[in-house]
Amino acid sequence: MAEQHAESLQKLFTPYDLNVALLTSSVKGKRRKLLLENLNAGNIHILVGTHALIQDDVHFQNLGLVVTDEQHRFGVVQRRKLRTKGTDPDVLYMTATPIPRTLAISVFGDMDVSTIDEMPNGRKPIKTYWVRRQMMARVIQFIKSELGKRRQAYVVCPLIEESEQLDVQNAMDVHAEMVQALPGYAVGLMHGRLSPQEKEDVMSGFKANHIQVLVSTTVVEVGVNVPSATIMVIYDAERFGLSQLHQLRGRVGRGSDQSYCILVADARSAVSQEKMRIMTETTDGFKLSEYDLKLRGPGDFFGKKQSGVPEFKVADIIHDYRTLAVAKADAARSRVATTFGMIPAGLRFGAIWRPPGYLTAIV
Repeated sequence: MAEQHAESLQKLFTPYDLNVALLTSSVKGKRRKLLLENLNAGNIHILVGTHALIQDDVHFQNLGLVVTDEQHRFGVVQRRKLRTKGTDPDVLYMTATPIPRTLAISVFGDMDVSTIDEMPNGRKPIKTYWVRRQMMARVIQFIKSELGKRRQAYVVCPLIEESEQLDVQNAMDVHAEMVQALPGYAVGLMHGRLSPQEKEDVMSGFKANHIQVLVSTTVVEVGVNVPSATIMVIYDAERFGLSQLHQLRGRVGRGSDQSYCILVADARSAVSQEKMRIMTETTDGFKLSEYDLKLRGPGDFFGKKQSGVPEFKVADIIHDYRTLAVAKADAARSRVATTFGMIPAGLRFGAIWRPPGYLTAIV
């Protein structure tokens, strides 16, 4: 994904005489040392990278803007560490599905939120279905029909290989099953234990349609763009979070053809069944994040915990979400009033004041 961003930005900024560089864990030795020296000297204007950017030996001459794509892949401390590499730089967090913690923080005014709620021209909403394991024969037939139209499919599993502790499908067994069930079609296998070159070979083959079905773990969750892929099958879908399911579903529907997401889950618990129901009813990432907030809670606002509901003395972050959103807007107005000295002298901190033309604000 970092490589794709670096390539795109180089095309955009090279005509403006701006130097774009890429830093990942594969950049080592003298190459890394030279890159870091140029970065510290200000010769690199835009640095694109993975978690390698937050290492202690990475120093910017004058960091002004930090953009974190797929921000849910970074921990709280990691995001803070990147931000501290500059003197109060502007920060933009990007994600297709705001995680509950981010949604909760935005209510308290820590972030300004911009929403892109329209699909690109020509794209159709992805149709999502929930099936149980005994229906896989029908799913295979549906995959065959799509492959016959020169389209492609992802099949995602939670594990690489069989586990004695977990009764879930694994990528290696599913790959063998798909090879047998889909004669005449090339079935690829992708997981985190492959070497970088092996991963590149598999993905290049899939992008070129030399591989029609890609069996994978969640390594394809982000950064993969294959417009001819129209089917996403997710085994044991109840084991994934709503945000992760939404990200995986976003790998299809990137062309003009109708695309489908098939969730394979026995979903015995009430929570698992609710997750499957929500996924089939909406493709709106913001609605999904609100559901996720109700299911998991927002976590600590000033700590490191990503889930679990903290205790509040007045409001409930889940049930009083709309009220808190209104309160945030009122607080923003009160800050404007304070800036222009409109707060009456002697007003005690915490008192309620009604400035002319404003709603009630707690100052």
